[in-house]
Amino acid sequence: MAMLVIAVNRAPPRLRGRLAAWLLEVRSGVFVGKYTARTRQRIWNQVCAYIEDGDAVMIWQAPTDQGFAFETVGRNRRMPVDFDGLKLVSFAPAESA
Repeated sequence: MAMLVIAVNRAPPRLRGRLAAWLLEVRSGVFVGKYTARTRQRIWNQVCAYIEDGDAVMIWQAPTDQGFAFETVGRNRRMPVDFDGLKLVSFAPAESA
């Protein structure tokens, strides 16, 4: 089992309720728990299915050089990029108003 963190923005109430059934909401939209890889993937499948117009990131302990791995779903300025095996974050330009 490994530490798991999911942070959501603009998530519908039903998704937040589903996450609260599995994880502890330590701050608004930030959920924490400790689960196996199989359960982690099931929880993430629920996030992807119910996120609607929101966005989310899931971070977990992993045997990588960084010590963690992460996935994202939804539209956000911060997007994951692989750089020679390291997962980094790229910032998209701000949208013009």
